[in-house]
Amino acid sequence: MDNLQDTIVALATPNGIGAIAVIRLSGLDAINIANSVWKGKDLTKQASHTIHFGHIMDGDLMLDEVLVSLFVAPRSYTRENVVEISCHASGYIVESIIKLFIKRGARSAKPGEFTLRAFLNGQLDLSQAEAVADLIASNSKASQQVALQQLRGGFSNQLQGLREQLVNFASLIELELDFAEEDVEFANRDQLKQLIVDITRIIGRLIQSFELGNAIKQGVNTVIAGRPNAGKSTLLNALLNEERAIVSHIPGTTRDTIEEVLNIQGINFRLIDTAGIREATDAIEQIGVQRTMEKISQSALLIYVFDADQITLEELKNDLESLQSPGIAMLLVANKMDLIQLEGKEKSESIQEFFLTSGLPDLQTIFISAKEKLHIDDLKNNIYGTAIKDQLSGDETLVTNIRHLEALQKTEDALIRVLGGIDGSITSDFLSMDIKQALHYLGEITGAVTTDDLLDNIFSKFCIGK
Repeated sequence: MDNLQDTIVALATPNGIGAIAVIRLSGLDAINIANSVWKGKDLTKQASHTIHFGHIMDGDLMLDEVLVSLFVAPRSYTRENVVEISCHASGYIVESIIKLFIKRGARSAKPGEFTLRAFLNGQLDLSQAEAVADLIASNSKASQQVALQQLRGGFSNQLQGLREQLVNFASLIELELDFAEEDVEFANRDQLKQLIVDITRIIGRLIQSFELGNAIKQGVNTVIAGRPNAGKSTLLNALLNEERAIVSHIPGTTRDTIEEVLNIQGINFRLIDTAGIREATDAIEQIGVQRTMEKISQSALLIYVFDADQITLEELKNDLESLQSPGIAMLLVANKMDLIQLEGKEKSESIQEFFLTSGLPDLQTIFISAKEKLHIDDLKNNIYGTAIKDQLSGDETLVTNIRHLEALQKTEDALIRVLGGIDGSITSDFLSMDIKQALHYLGEITGAVTTDDLLDNIFSKFCIGK
């Protein structure tokens, strides 16, 4: 880990030609270094959180007219002196200014080093620092809200409360070890057991939240599948409101998967249009069908589309029995309702009656016409409802990070051992070991327990300048 006394510099905005670029300096000498190449008010005498107009000079050569923003320690993102230079986004200008700062004593920042310093200086804990990266990468309202909630400390505060309760009991058990020869108990075992049960329940809820949290962060894998010519590609086009997939009356037109993203109520659904499921007539179609089955097995939501005008109930039953799989939500879409005229009501009722008597539970059918875009909005609402249900609330803590999930699972295992130890009346030293293990894994999430390798692994994934 590099010396925290270094002053670091990096471009904080994306590379490329644009109106404005922001160059960031952070460190003990940030203001002095900026002032040494500055023509304008003396930056060392200006108040924090002020902006100043002037020029960046390389000797007698003016590099650019700029605005300089000052953040005096500890009132900055890193809790160090921070200077941000808003210059014109010419690649030449940006490179020249950064080289000038390096010549005056700064060094190039590594990926995530500004946020690493914010963590090391106590501005953020580790889970909040990771939320910064999630916020930058957020591509939907829901993922932005989850990242913002974690950045504000919602997750951290909950974990801190759990750790404090465990620490109190761990201290009492440690005290028992000091009086081992006198065989006394300072930690009430019934109270400890109830505390462990309560904490384990909360940890369990956090672990369960990962499925939804990961879906919000990464998007919900949603496969559109069905028999050839059921209208899958037409449905994809209708959902996206654009001609994304080739549509033909010839069965088997789609030979490979087509993937697009659809945002519904702030959640990204990664729609995957697939080849029709049937006995393949050639080698290429066979590969397409195999890929369809692979995508279905990897999906979180399966939209099964069938031609309501042509399919028989026997065919429908066979398809559903072969496609249903544990852990994959399924939504049924009866397409081509525009082709069903006088017999439409009877056909719809027969399909609905089939589901009531089929023994296939929890299957909802939406009747649409993808071609005429009939009931597409209803379908979108049902896609959202089937995938998200009522799990999403404004203030609920969701786990979105696999590292956090693994640490929580290890914490849960340690707490279960504590419960077993209490019921088995094991000695205080073994109880203490398991409680310490739980505290260790909780501490890994917030950064109370860290290693250089862990920090390098986390912050190396950040962009340079953040």
